[in-house]
Amino acid sequence: MPKTFNITHDEIISQENLLLANKHAEDCKRFRDEILAFNAHRQENIISLHNDLTYFPEGGEPGGELQSNYKVGKYRMKKIFEPKPRIIMALPYRDRVVQWAFYQKLSPLFDKTFIEHSYANREGKGADRARITLQKWLRKVNRSGGKWYVLKLDISKYFYRVDHEVLMNILSRRIKDKLILKDLYNLINCEDTAFGLPSGVQPELCDREEWVFNKGMPIGNLTSQMFANIYLNELDQYCKHVLHVHYLIRYADDIIILYQGKRETEGLKDQIEMFLNDNLRLELNKKTTIRPAWLPVEFVGAVISPLFIKMRKSTQKRMKSRIRFIKKLYEAGLMAWYKVDSTMQSYFGLIRGFTAGNLLRKILDEFVFVVNNAKRVISSRF
Repeated sequence: MPKTFNITHDEIISQENLLLANKHAEDCKRFRDEILAFNAHRQENIISLHNDLTYFPEGGEPGGELQSNYKVGKYRMKKIFEPKPRIIMALPYRDRVVQWAFYQKLSPLFDKTFIEHSYANREGKGADRARITLQKWLRKVNRSGGKWYVLKLDISKYFYRVDHEVLMNILSRRIKDKLILKDLYNLINCEDTAFGLPSGVQPELCDREEWVFNKGMPIGNLTSQMFANIYLNELDQYCKHVLHVHYLIRYADDIIILYQGKRETEGLKDQIEMFLNDNLRLELNKKTTIRPAWLPVEFVGAVISPLFIKMRKSTQKRMKSRIRFIKKLYEAGLMAWYKVDSTMQSYFGLIRGFTAGNLLRKILDEFVFVVNNAKRVISSRF
């Protein structure tokens, strides 16, 4: 039986924790209208949130079923098509403060239960470290002799297919405070908005009335990032402690396993697929592949081999398209230079995580920003 967490509902909804949650939620966004409005009466709003999240007996009768006045707000939806079609959902600011309150208390506790090589949304991890670790493993197995293979698992529409019943069962094994579980259930199961897709349907092609209420997590929610790791940690633990897989690395739902022998790897894939179907109610799609370990493999936006870590061409294309757009805004006087420079430094930081070759030089040569017939050249700081 897994060890339960010593955390109470009162700790999560305390005014102190809600104030800290507000600080995290407003980070880098404090001048947005809804945040300014909330912070104009911050103390009153924090007290109001605390009171709404407090449970009391239904009808005021002692011993009655506990309930609270907190209701999750309505989601705003936005369709995006890069890097792939998705629907991003956002809650009102007040609800984002509540999500932070739960996240900052629960995430560190669950983080201790994760395997070492789970890299998404974890302090001290991240995409760069995931890529470097995979390259080290590829070098190691290719030097060791024997025929090693890369099993790349691709879960069909992961965020849209997470089963709410399974997720709540996983959470209840660690969390014993029933009030915390009630609030988490309300965050996961929205009465007004369905997050799940029927099998085999693309989100951009599915009418809203066809979406399902008992599956899925809203892409864009802070808690969805936490739940995504908690849910697939079940697969990590199964692979490590039942199948005894040594080389497994995961970044959200991007999963790579290195295994010896092609037939053995195919058998491993079958066992994992059965576990996903039976225990997590998930499916692998046709992008799941088995390839020799000496061939390059795509992982976390990169093409990785024992010799290099290259940025995918599609990522380069999107980056250059975005820079061209920024260049046009700047030259039209619609974007300040400091914003241009900040954005470009972010791109340079991204490039630093790859075996970039002369990619940086090409970008610097191609994108010279011109205003009033005067050239301004962006320089890299790394």
